[in-house]
Amino acid sequence: MVEYNNIIDKVVVITGGVKNLGALTAKSFAQKSNKLVLHYHQEKDKRVANDLKAELEHKGAEVVFYQSDLSSEADIIGLFDFAVKKFGKVDIAINTVGKVLKKPILDTSEEEFDSMDTINNKIAYFFIKQASKNLNDNGHIITIATSLLAAYTGYYSTYAGNKAPVEHYTRAASKELMGRQISVNAIAPGPMDTPFFYGQETEQSTAFHKSQAMGNQLTKIEDIVPIILFLTTDGWWINGQTIFANGGYTTR
Repeated sequence: MVEYNNIIDKVVVITGGVKNLGALTAKSFAQKSNKLVLHYHQEKDKRVANDLKAELEHKGAEVVFYQSDLSSEADIIGLFDFAVKKFGKVDIAINTVGKVLKKPILDTSEEEFDSMDTINNKIAYFFIKQASKNLNDNGHIITIATSLLAAYTGYYSTYAGNKAPVEHYTRAASKELMGRQISVNAIAPGPMDTPFFYGQETEQSTAFHKSQAMGNQLTKIEDIVPIILFLTTDGWWINGQTIFANGGYTTR
């Protein structure tokens, strides 16, 4: 786990913050005087959240939780209002929420499309909007996208398609917030070695994904967290970018 000692006394909002990439990100920010607002989706994750809270508070962080599916702008407004009410400010906003669907276009239902569009697209847009309203000057907004944005492949039309607008939202927001020195970036990992990935793949397709990157392996959450930390510290000059961090899985 990477730690940056110069991330001190910051209020950090993380969606999807109690499992996988979000949880490891929270652990890396959990240094003395940092304050974490961690979102999680379902009631069944409450026990996992509470276990994580104990670990983070042992490291010296202050931790509060916000439960919601974030499917409306009102829910996202509620998240940032909650953060400001608890800690008086927000410095860093990180959206790790996403959902994968691997399916041919011909077999994809309208209901599936709408769900994918909400989780991967709508939430990203209004998260950036509300972060823009609530962040202190010199803050940082980061969204997790996907390296499939640079892939020539079938079956991921709703996943890659609904993540694609994040690049445009990132560029637009970074330009609009430039005067306040708020950096806005997206990180596009390769297929990550988490349950988020395996539910859609077979043994054969997993082997293929691994074969496309260095070391014959999937992207690990440990590969992505240092980039998040860098963008919020020494990498503050990086702005308006989509960073493909995938071991060469795809490139532009």
